[in-house]
Amino acid sequence: MIKPLYNNVLLKKEKALNETKSGIILSQKEKDEDYAVVVAVSDLKEVKINDKVYTMPLKAGDKVMYKKYSGTNIKDNDEEYILISAEDILAIVE
Repeated sequence: MIKPLYNNVLLKKEKALNETKSGIILSQKEKDEDYAVVVAVSDLKEVKINDKVYTMPLKAGDKVMYKKYSGTNIKDNDEEYILISAEDILAIVE
């Protein structure tokens, strides 16, 4: 398992669904949404962003939106992950 250090967060990109729960296909065009699920965060209780210290707002299982071209893509046991700095995460999606 990959364990992030310092201000880093491990994400697993979520596929955008192109059909409803009842099976109706919404569009053939692939959606380009930058949503992911937090797999792991570092053990730090605080995170430093732009020279300010904040309490780490993320936990495993959170669905988040992140900057499009940030992070490092990692493949581990046929699973694809993104290792990203906490400051590149824009929002928690509820």
